Amino acid sequence: MALGSEIMLQATGLTCQRSRNRLFDNLCFSLDSGEILHVCGANGSGKSTLLRILMGLFTDYDGNVDWQLENFPLYMGHKSGVNLRLTVAENIRWLCRLQGSEASIEEIDRVLVELGLAGYQDTLCALLSEGQRKRVGLARFFLCQNPCWIMDEPFSAIDPVGQSSLIQAFSNQLETGGSIILTSHQQLLFEHDVQLLDLTL
Repeated sequence: MALGSEIMLQATGLTCQRSRNRLFDNLCFSLDSGEILHVCGANGSGKSTLLRILMGLFTDYDGNVDWQLENFPLYMGHKSGVNLRLTVAENIRWLCRLQGSEASIEEIDRVLVELGLAGYQDTLCALLSEGQRKRVGLARFFLCQNPCWIMDEPFSAIDPVGQSSLIQAFSNQLETGGSIILTSHQQLLFEHDVQLLDLTL
């Protein structure tokens, strides 16, 4: 543990089997403030399942997940989580309110510029590409204060502009003492040290 950091998560003895396939056995790891944990592994190795276990969305497992947080982490799965019948701005406000936050018009405009979606405020999300919807879903990570982010393949379907903005948001989160758990098929290039958890091993 780095000097001045605090333990946010302690996971011990995590074992999960789906059908006849044991995804992982006696998995143990911890996460401190200011750390990023990159969960990697082959397709079907249990990466998404592990994130869902950490969020309390999947309960058929053995072991213990101990969060040292007042509120649950901010989570984004494979899907963007946007409502296709709402506009971009309406979705961002709604997603922020689910986290107990309010986003002003000015804040939404600023984040949309950062995500390469300037001018899309009043566009229905049904008219957007999958990558654009993903960026709308990511906007809440730029606007909501939460000490821990959990993200499943956040870089998928994101263009270079969106990836650059996301990497900067990661740096800001870590520099302010936050932590991040994510899955990604690509190598993470950060100034910060990345803790690797390979489920293939």
